[in-house]
Amino acid sequence: MPTGIEGLDEMLFTVELEGGRPVKRPLGGLPYRSVTNLTGVPDTGKSLMVEQFAVKQASMGYPVCFVTVESPANFVAAGLRKRAEAMGVDWDEVKERIVLIDAASYRELREEIPTLLKTMAHVIEGYDTKNVVIDSITGLFEAREVAARSIVREVFNFLKRWGQTAILISQKRSSHVAETAEAAGGYAVSHILDGTIVLNKELVTSRWQEQLYGVPVGEVVRTIRIDGCRMTGHDTSTHLLEITELGLVRVGPSLSELRARARSGDVE
Repeated sequence: MPTGIEGLDEMLFTVELEGGRPVKRPLGGLPYRSVTNLTGVPDTGKSLMVEQFAVKQASMGYPVCFVTVESPANFVAAGLRKRAEAMGVDWDEVKERIVLIDAASYRELREEIPTLLKTMAHVIEGYDTKNVVIDSITGLFEAREVAARSIVREVFNFLKRWGQTAILISQKRSSHVAETAEAAGGYAVSHILDGTIVLNKELVTSRWQEQLYGVPVGEVVRTIRIDGCRMTGHDTSTHLLEITELGLVRVGPSLSELRARARSGDVE
């Protein structure tokens, strides 16, 4: 399922045997009917990424159920419109295929999981949606992290029963190290879902980082890596992540590529 995020779809692949030798073939998007955890600290581009995914799927004719838990629906709709414009998609042609559920404005949707799932089932059945976004799953257990595992499993099982391809955002806190998939609720999200994409940001503080990333000391760089995916092969490298002036997220070169360039003095 294409994500609409430049460079991300190429990080996922299948492996086939040809003449007894394994050959990698690009998958071209998220595995069909997979449920993916997208996690990171604030301001790493998570919400932008799921908006791009929703617009891309809608532009291909596939309806999306978009559950917003953090921002009221009207703000999310405005963001989706901007993402569509930046992607060259006619918003008026796709907006009817992105169905927003406003759990940010209605407490019963956030705090009563059966009510939320019943509402999602109504949308999935009524609009024949193929994709679900939840921004964020953390917001469903923010005041009761002890229940995180049971809530995540209930949502995961629901999405599997309804055959949805889904991205669930989870929030990292500053105390959660970037090297792991740990987020609010511990490892509940990453252990249950099919795969995890980890976003991070780093302050450039040294000359070596300056040379590596090609930006001056004091700037912030963002990175992305696929921490695991049960349903397909994937690139295990950490890559640069860029947010363009138009507000689109795209995946850049891997850090190993940058390191090789830095050593050869070929950093742009």
